[in-house]
Amino acid sequence: MSTASTVATERTEPGTRCPSRELELPEVRDPRAVAPKDAREISKVFFVRLSSLEEGTPDYQYVRNTLIELNLALVKYAAGRFRNRAEQMEDIVQVGTIGLIKAIDRFELSREVEFATFAVPYIVGEIKRFFRDTSWAVHVPRRLQELRIDLAKAADELSQRLDRAPSTAELAAHLELDEEEVIEGIVASNGYTAGSIDTPIDDASDHASAPLSDRLGAPDTDLETAENVQALKPLIQELDDRDRLILAMRFGQELTQAEIGAELGVSQMHVSRLLNRITSRLREGLLAGA
Repeated sequence: MSTASTVATERTEPGTRCPSRELELPEVRDPRAVAPKDAREISKVFFVRLSSLEEGTPDYQYVRNTLIELNLALVKYAAGRFRNRAEQMEDIVQVGTIGLIKAIDRFELSREVEFATFAVPYIVGEIKRFFRDTSWAVHVPRRLQELRIDLAKAADELSQRLDRAPSTAELAAHLELDEEEVIEGIVASNGYTAGSIDTPIDDASDHASAPLSDRLGAPDTDLETAENVQALKPLIQELDDRDRLILAMRFGQELTQAEIGAELGVSQMHVSRLLNRITSRLREGLLAGA
């Protein structure tokens, strides 16, 4: 569907406020019906306007909400990767939309990155987080997942009847299972949830009540790397074919400078100079956009 069929001059009743006209924006009658290519171009116009509006104002909300609807196709695209979980598709789309909203709130046109490229990792990340929070922490066979439910019910019934926690033998007798099966089910139940590293840990040291996360790890440098990769893409596209080929051979195929020289018919020293020139240009481009 072309833009012409979904974007038009707004018609309003006398005295009715027309946000698109007042903000000098095209009216999008049905944002979800706009073709992806047209949605990308219209989104750029709305992002420019969004950056000049005060957060929380009616105009800001109008532009932001239109951007969300224009780009819902990105959520459906990302959700398609999880089509094997059809029974959860409605939930997947909902949490994916949360990722889309986060991407809209954090996107900056100055990055010179297509919004779709920027947004999809946020959407997919939100969906994966949903699965981490609602699924088993480790893979457990379905037989043991079902046994966990039976054990929970049996333990509850026997606890009320005996006025104490049932033993393994009592659980086995109640469920007509071997004790080994009951033990296997109890062990498997530990895989349903994983302890959070943000949970306070009490001990006798000076770290009493401090979460484990305060004692482990460091800032994730991969996040900065991911941003740099996204920022590099348009800069690489500006290079000529030979420069892009040299980059691909050096950092993609991991060829040595001598091997690249042999492929191109030039000396290793010449390849070294070319690489220095290319990487310097990319570095300058990154710093200019920082």
